Amino acid sequence: MNPVWIKVCGLTDATAVSVALEQKVDAIGFVFAPSPRELSIDQALRLAEPVRRKALCVAVTLHPSAALVATLLKEFQPDLLQLDLADLVSLPPLDPARILPVVRQQQIAPAQWPARVLFEGPRSGAGVTADWSQAAQIALATELVLAGGLSPGNVAAAVREVRPFGVDVSSGVEASPGRKSPQKIIEFVEAARRASAGV
Repeated sequence: MNPVWIKVCGLTDATAVSVALEQKVDAIGFVFAPSPRELSIDQALRLAEPVRRKALCVAVTLHPSAALVATLLKEFQPDLLQLDLADLVSLPPLDPARILPVVRQQQIAPAQWPARVLFEGPRSGAGVTADWSQAAQIALATELVLAGGLSPGNVAAAVREVRPFGVDVSSGVEASPGRKSPQKIIEFVEAARRASAGV
């Protein structure tokens, strides 16, 4: 198995960004949706400045309006825009290479899977573990990034059971809602990489 792709999501302060970059994560998510992790575009631009060209900047949305999507693409200029696969039908056409589509458990499978999907539980950022057995089936069909309830304590088991392309963590590395723990970020990345090396 190739080294697991790692995204840390919902970062809100420069220290957490710095630690994530030191750990050489592949992507950092900035949240533009109602959440303890929600940022303004100005806040996100400041936090993302050191991230550019070192890791992917992901603009994380939840049922965004076409106006918000247009504003994010123009002003924040993310590498990837994360939104529910179901939302794509109500938005103007977007470049598939710049989308990280979210598929939620128990959702009906699309006729054709995108090249990569983020598999999530019913609610983003809620810390609820997604259905790993369903995720493992989808991982056979496309590059699956596993999200939902991951933490330093369970990510190794998730990597072994699901064999995902990548993993995505948010609340599982927090000291309090919206505030990341640098130590937990380090522990998560190390556990994920050890597990993928052994699969």
